[in-house]
This record gives sequence, structure tokens and C-alpha cells, in this order.
Amino acid sequence: MDRIRERIQLVVDAVLDKKGLDLDVLMVEKLTSIADYFVLCSGTSERQTQAIADGVETRLREESSARPLLVEGATPGRWILLDYGDFIVHIFTEDCRRFYGLERLWGDAPNETEDFLRSSQSRPNERQR
Repeated sequence: MDRIRERIQLVVDAVLDKKGLDLDVLMVEKLTSIADYFVLCSGTSERQTQAIADGVETRLREESSARPLLVEGATPGRWILLDYGDFIVHIFTEDCRRFYGLERLWGDAPNETEDFLRSSQSRPNERQR
């Protein structure tokens, strides 16, 4: 599980570097078999969601040799899904995120966002690339 959390930390750092909004890290392992974690965030435009997705993919590829098993929605970019097997990254435009409300659907999942944000804040030099 530590390797998964390390990769999710890379995702969180990449999202923050691209100024992603409303970050949520949900532990869904006890609720579904499709993944252990969902990482959700928003961008203010389709261009920003694409930049966030590119940043996540680049960070994971360069720092952990991880590549997504599946990428969906990159065009037009209203809801981009990056499936890494153990975790899935959902990147939404703000209106699309409100419409689908994944946080409501997965409301029973423990939210671990604060743990990852604390780790990001304790490593500011690594985020200044």
C-alpha cells in the first residue's frame, strides 16, 4: 500500500502544481473492487483539465515509471479519467463535477485529502520544479 500512497502523493503534487481546485482523495477499497483510491479535482476550463492530466501523467511516468492503463475524456476535457489500476484520477471542469457529484455517490468512502495535503506542504522544495 505504501507504493500506492507514494504515487497518489505524486498525483496530488502534480494537481497542486497545475493549480487544480477542490482536491479530494477518497479511499474506496472497501466499497468497490475497481480501485483502492479515487483522486478527484477540478479545473476552471477544459484547457486547464488537460494541463492537469498532462502534469499527472508526466509526473508519474518520470518519477515512478507508471503509465495509465486507460485514459478517457481527454477530448474535450470536461471529465478526464486516468486509470492507474490501484487508483483512478478524475479531473473535471467545475460544472461537470457538480453535475456528476462523485463525492455524493462515494460518500461512505473515507476522505484522506488532508493527509496528502500535509505531506505536500512539508515538501515545498520538491514542488518548485
